[in-house]
Amino acid sequence: MTEQDGLPFPQRYWAILTIVLGIVMAVLDGAIANVALPTIAQDLHATPSFSVWIVNGYQLAITISLLPLAALGEIIGYRRVYLVGLLVFTVASLCCALSHTLVLLTASRVLQGFGAAGIMSVNAALVRFTYPRAQLGHGIGINALVVAVSAAVGPTLAAGILSVGSWPWLFAVNIPFGIVAWLIGRHFLPHTPRAPHPFDWRGAILSAVTFGIGIAAIDSVGHGERPLLYVSEFIIAVVAGVILVRRERHTKSPLLPVDLLRIPIFSLSILTSIASFCAQMLAFVALPFYLEDRFGYSAVQIGLLITPWPLGVGLTAPLAGRMTERYSAGLLGGVGLVVFAGGLAALAMLPLHPTTIDIVWRMALAGAGFGMFQSPNNRTMIAAAPRERSGGASGMLGTARLLGQTTGAALVALLLARYAVEGTRISLVVGVGFALAGAALSMLRLSEVGAKGGQAVRVLEAPRATEQR
Repeated sequence: MTEQDGLPFPQRYWAILTIVLGIVMAVLDGAIANVALPTIAQDLHATPSFSVWIVNGYQLAITISLLPLAALGEIIGYRRVYLVGLLVFTVASLCCALSHTLVLLTASRVLQGFGAAGIMSVNAALVRFTYPRAQLGHGIGINALVVAVSAAVGPTLAAGILSVGSWPWLFAVNIPFGIVAWLIGRHFLPHTPRAPHPFDWRGAILSAVTFGIGIAAIDSVGHGERPLLYVSEFIIAVVAGVILVRRERHTKSPLLPVDLLRIPIFSLSILTSIASFCAQMLAFVALPFYLEDRFGYSAVQIGLLITPWPLGVGLTAPLAGRMTERYSAGLLGGVGLVVFAGGLAALAMLPLHPTTIDIVWRMALAGAGFGMFQSPNNRTMIAAAPRERSGGASGMLGTARLLGQTTGAALVALLLARYAVEGTRISLVVGVGFALAGAALSMLRLSEVGAKGGQAVRVLEAPRATEQR
C-alpha cells in the first residue's frame, strides 16, 4: 500500500485554513496580552508584579507541554492533538473573557497555554502531511509567514481592540474563529500514521522541568531577580536536562529528539532558529520603547510605523519557501539573516529627526530579511526528519522559537534596567549580533557537514518518492 502524497483538492485548502486559523490565534494571544497588561492590572486592582503572570502563565504552559504533546501526536495522531488543542484553547478563551479576578484570569491563561501548545506542537507536522513533497517548501513558507506576521501585528491589533472595547474582547474574539477552525478541522485535517510505542511519561516530566525551569531562569535574569534564585533555577534545569538526554539516548523514538539532533543539518537549523528569534524578539520588545522615548511617537503611530515589517515578511516568506526547492536553505537563510541584520543596524542608526520614509524602509528591510530566512530554515528542519518523526521535528521547531523569543525578551529587560533610554538602541545592536551569528550558523550548512545532512534527507525521502512512482 502506497502512502498518499499530500491531500487532494479541495481537502488540502480546507486543511490549510484550519492550520492557519489555529496558529494565528495561538501566536496572536502570546503577543496581545503584553499590550493589555497595564489595563488589565488596573481593572482587576492587581499589582504589576502579579499581573505579569497573565503572560508568564501562558508562556510557561506552552514551554512545558510543547515537546510532550508533539511526542503524543506521533502516537495518537497529529490531527487528534491539534483538534483537542483547538477545543481547549477556545474554551479557555471564553474563561479568560469571563474572568473577574486576576487569579481566575491567570488560571484561564494557563489552560489557554496548554491549548496553544497542542496547536503549535504539531502544526508543522500537519503541514508536511497536507502538502505533496514537491510543494513542502511552499507550505512551510505559508506557515512561517503566518507565524511571523501574527507576532508582528499582535501589538497593533491589541491597541486597535482596546481603542473600541474593553480587555475581555481580546480573548472573546478567539471564540468564533476557534469554533469554525475546529469544525473544519474535524472533516478535513489529514489522518497520519501512528507509532506503536507507549507515551514516555518520565521523559515528559523531565522535559517539563528542563525547559520550564530553564526558561524561568532566563526570565529571572532579565527581570533582575536575586542571583541565588536564577542560579538555583539554572542548576535544576541543567541537572534535569542531563538526566533527560542520558535517558533519551537509548530510546527508539525519544521525546526529546536526540536522534534528530544527531543529523548535522537539523541541529544547525535549530541553532540558527534560536539565534534569529532571539534577534527578532530583541527588536520587537525594544522598538515601541525606542520610537516612543527617543522620537516621541504615539502608540497609534508606532503601530503604523511597524506595519512595514510584517509586510516585508509577507512578500519574501512565500517566495523563499518556493526557492528552497531549488536553492540551498543555508545560502537563503544566511543571506536573509544578513539582510535582517542590516535592517536592525539601520534602525539603530536612525537620525535624530527621522522622516516616516526613514523608518519605513528600515522596517521593511528587516522584515524582508527575516521572511527570507524563516521559510527555508523551517522547511529544512521538517524535511531532515523521517516522516514518522515529523512530530519530534515540529515540537523542536516550536521549542527553538520559544527559547529564542524568551532569551531576547529577557535581554531587553536586562538592558533597559541597566541603561534606561539608551538600552533600547543597545538592544537593537545586540539583535544585529544575534542575526549575524544566525547567518554564520546557516552558512555552515553549505559545508561538508551540511552536504551530508542534505544527502541524509534525500535518502530518507527517496524510497517513498519511488513508491509514488
